[in-house]
Amino acid sequence: MRPRHYTAPVRGILAHGTHVPHRRLDRADIAKVMGSGGGRGTRSVASFDEDTTTMGVAAARVALAVRPDLAPDAVWFATAEPAYLEKTNACAIHAALRLVPDTMAFDFGGAARSGVGALRAALCGAGTTLVVSSGIRTGMPTGADESAGGDGAAALLVGDAATGDLIAEYLGGSSLTEEFVDRWRAPGAAHARQWEERFGETRYVPLARTAWTAALADAGVDRVDMVGVVGVHPRAQARIAKDLGAAATVVDDLAATIGSTGAAHAGLVLSSILDTAEAGATVAIVSVVDGIDVVVLRTTDALAAHRPARSTAAQIAHAGAVS
Repeated sequence: MRPRHYTAPVRGILAHGTHVPHRRLDRADIAKVMGSGGGRGTRSVASFDEDTTTMGVAAARVALAVRPDLAPDAVWFATAEPAYLEKTNACAIHAALRLVPDTMAFDFGGAARSGVGALRAALCGAGTTLVVSSGIRTGMPTGADESAGGDGAAALLVGDAATGDLIAEYLGGSSLTEEFVDRWRAPGAAHARQWEERFGETRYVPLARTAWTAALADAGVDRVDMVGVVGVHPRAQARIAKDLGAAATVVDDLAATIGSTGAAHAGLVLSSILDTAEAGATVAIVSVVDGIDVVVLRTTDALAAHRPARSTAAQIAHAGAVS
């Protein structure tokens, strides 16, 4: 039993980084080639020599370069598209980063929710954890996933204030889980399948309202300044973002420029928020995947001094067309 005077250490984010592949596919080109499908905007496309592990390494290097004085106690890697099954993919990231052998390396894999789940677990845990999330999203030719998906990775170094200056303090959050069969991919299948979005919308939207209220209560705040709504259910996300727009500034979810990167997207959008937020801002991420997950943080005065060399916006801007 903990002593009565025990006070939980202040935890939060120490550093962040992302990797957005250089190439972009203009969605309109899909219809030009295939005769249907496509849409407006672009999506990021991983190169022939990139997979979820290599993109995770690239994002992790960006984050760790900001805090070379800090070494993680653990590396957690989340993706729904692992390069290997059976083998721990986080071990390859561990090796590429040249971490010492007693740094733990574990996979959080198999589901798009695993990225935000790993982040929440790290924020509520102990020690210094490098949370790496990555996604390569494909779909049936001319299908919605082919155009709406995207490739990319994010890395967030999570720890205690005693370890180093936090750039964002964790205030609280909430997670509500329900069994949704709105999207699934059987083992061995190349592409995901999904149910009609209107059915998922009727369940996700009220669940999000409950989760949002619970998260603000847990964080001890009445409102937030900036919120990102992410996930793999565009119709429900749009409704939820509209609901939250009355209480906060809803930030760009990057869907129009890089697409939805699945497990990586919560980290990507959160990192994008931290690229531009001012000190003292209350920010949040709402993830709409197999339930609702909300993370609420407050940025600190250390944020400006510990931003990555290449922001997410800079990587999006520096792009080349798929040839």
